[in-house]
Amino acid sequence: MKPLQPDMEAIIGKLARSRLQTMHKAGMTVLDSYRALEKAGANVVGQCLAHQGTFYELEHYPKGDVFDEESGSQYYYHAHRPESGEHGHFHCFLRAEGMPVGVQPVPYTGKAQRPEGEDAVCHLVAISMNAQGYPTHLFTTNRWVTDETFYPAADTLTMVDRFRVDHVYPCLAVNNWITAMLKLFWPQIRELLKARDAIIREWMLAHPDRDVFEDRELDLTSIIEIDVDEQISMVEAALKA
Repeated sequence: MKPLQPDMEAIIGKLARSRLQTMHKAGMTVLDSYRALEKAGANVVGQCLAHQGTFYELEHYPKGDVFDEESGSQYYYHAHRPESGEHGHFHCFLRAEGMPVGVQPVPYTGKAQRPEGEDAVCHLVAISMNAQGYPTHLFTTNRWVTDETFYPAADTLTMVDRFRVDHVYPCLAVNNWITAMLKLFWPQIRELLKARDAIIREWMLAHPDRDVFEDRELDLTSIIEIDVDEQISMVEAALKA
């Protein structure tokens, strides 16, 4: 799948000042997390893999995932796409206890079992990482990939702002970083979610005899390249304008 190539400078330039300020603050948190980790010769991926034993494809790291019971946020790191050139990626979720009132899953009449009610979970976005432990892309996936409930783009976007991991396991700098990444790249996540839903609709029309959400031929639903420094520069330019 080809990465999305929206005009992010124009998109960021149209955002509300309050959103830009939130993004800029998040960008400073990302840079501060890098500073603290680099002083110790560490990076966000290495901190998640530390003391976890041998690194196996598909297993979650750190073991048992990372949860914030107060916000309902969850993430884990794993690897299974060597052909993509990435080292691995983080999957970010919001669970039922953190969801805003009124969100509703995409209607589903298939036979697959989806987590519902108090067990509902929404996959927000995934963050691709390179071998040096820094982010290169954001992407979204089909429902079966993460065994989520699956919410439409608009509802999912309302959950992105609620993602917050506010404790020290496995590392405070990593938790601050991943929380800030979803705020810094909020407009890219919005573009990804809209593209994801469009791909789902197109797939349904092209394959009316299939359960689109369980179709193993559709896993990656949208992807976009990211650059932290470039993003911060665009936000600062928009704030000055």
